[in-house]
Amino acid sequence: MTAADPYNATLLERIDIHEALAIFRVVPDSGDIPDFEPGQFANLGLPVPHDPDAAPDPNSPRARRKGGGPRLYRRPYSIASPRQEKRYLEFYLVHVDDGKLTSMLWKLGPGDRLFMDERIQGAFTLEDVSPEKQIVAVATGTGLAPFVSMYLTYRAAGRWTKFVILEGCRHAADLAYHEALTRAAAEDESLVYLPMVTREPPQGDSPATDWTGLRGRVHRALDPVAFAELTGVPLSPETAHVLLCGNPGMIDEAEAGLQRLGFVPRDRKNPAGNLHFERYW
Repeated sequence: MTAADPYNATLLERIDIHEALAIFRVVPDSGDIPDFEPGQFANLGLPVPHDPDAAPDPNSPRARRKGGGPRLYRRPYSIASPRQEKRYLEFYLVHVDDGKLTSMLWKLGPGDRLFMDERIQGAFTLEDVSPEKQIVAVATGTGLAPFVSMYLTYRAAGRWTKFVILEGCRHAADLAYHEALTRAAAEDESLVYLPMVTREPPQGDSPATDWTGLRGRVHRALDPVAFAELTGVPLSPETAHVLLCGNPGMIDEAEAGLQRLGFVPRDRKNPAGNLHFERYW
């Protein structure tokens, strides 16, 4: 990457789930995948189109004053790959209709260039969670990404007593990791995977659907009685940490209900809290 060339990474592989959902696997030019803690994120970016500063003369006074580089659209994306994966970093992306960056990212294919910040950031991790606790990971949409990374990184490390993933989305087609997580749950008794859909057509309606799983918003599964029936374990602040990631509306609603159960939000004032958040906008 130079002052006039902001690209420092390559899209190694792109897996399209459907027209608005994809998995990107990105490799930095160095070939060295930075170490990270599952739950952290990296910034991806592309140059602002038609920007008069998109390729400035690095020796001009204006370029030196502006830092010598083009303007970029940047956005943080949670890492979905496990820490031991050293070929690429994986990101789970949704195309936003009016999103300046995602509209540009959606034009990329394998071999195309982009910017990836070398700094891995974020505190939404299991660092302060005891391995003697249950992990209840609640996600909407691409908020599933950090939980995929956490599970794949630590699944054989005795990092929890139970790892419950509640994944909410509109349609069954939005469940990008459904097959992999269903298979993992069948093989690993510590993993419970509960995908839920809100807009899949009822059985027998047109268009037809073969979805036979759970329906409704994820907060319904956070009712203590329903949770125990679905998972076989209690939803208790004494035994569990709950991690919420994705839609802020889901997080606000789930937080209110969980606080009534005695869960305490984790923040700077309460670093020992057992309710963790990562809002996606």
